[in-house]
Amino acid sequence: MIDTRRLRTLRAVADHGTVTAAAAALHLTPSAVSQQLVALEHEVGHRLFTRDGRGVHLTAVGKIMLDHANEVLAQLERAQAEVAAYTAGEAGEITVACFATAISAVLSPAISVLRESAPGVQVRVLDAEGDHSLAMLLDSEADLAITVEYRGAPDASDRRLSRIPLYAEPFDLVLPHDHPLAESAILTSLAAETWIGPYPGNPVHDVITFACRQAGFTPNLAHCSDDFRAVVALVGAGAGVALVPRLALRDMALPGVVIRHTPGPERRVFAAVRRGADSHPLVRPLLSALRTVAASLGPA
Repeated sequence: MIDTRRLRTLRAVADHGTVTAAAAALHLTPSAVSQQLVALEHEVGHRLFTRDGRGVHLTAVGKIMLDHANEVLAQLERAQAEVAAYTAGEAGEITVACFATAISAVLSPAISVLRESAPGVQVRVLDAEGDHSLAMLLDSEADLAITVEYRGAPDASDRRLSRIPLYAEPFDLVLPHDHPLAESAILTSLAAETWIGPYPGNPVHDVITFACRQAGFTPNLAHCSDDFRAVVALVGAGAGVALVPRLALRDMALPGVVIRHTPGPERRVFAAVRRGADSHPLVRPLLSALRTVAASLGPA
């Protein structure tokens, strides 16, 4: 009989690439994780990992077991959802990992909707960039993630997750009000400018660099901040130009800058839950509220 706790350990090590990182995600010691892996290999009767320096890699049998682990864990999520629906109804707390703009644009309004439609559901919010929230979801630190497409993200075929498209958000050019191209700027005309944007690793950084390269140049990102208010303030001070997600500009004071719509770059925002959990009685009403709010923001 295979212990399902060891299947969670298997998936965590496969996700994180090292025993130490998996142990941190599972709130265990590295020794405990190693012991669980050894026990699972004894249960299966085959090696599941090979070591390479500090990292570990799945063997062929390990990959087979990981596929089955994803199926088993998804079925357990469905079982928990059905039991919760039967025994508890729609009352309890759900933890959501979400990036700041989406907290303002879609999650906070959805919480207001829930107060009317499902007052028993309490939402706990964790501010997390898009490239962190899915890891938090898979590590069970969150029950639902609101995130964006980004390089290296699990794709729509990932068997660990269920994805729910919410909205597509365009990016706008932000320029100093006295910029020579303030009235007519297009992306291709700004190749020689100093740029302001998020740090590498932030999904928005990838969108900006990809859009500029599509326009024929690599942006000179001289100033970095993950805070869009800081980015806009630097533009207003004449430090450079920027591409900023449109919803991040909503309700923001914009002294000293002009905003210009530009075709092309956008980020696709979606909600994700562990596969099998989308029917959970706490998840269902929140997803419904998120869809209702997102419908007013444009197509997904």
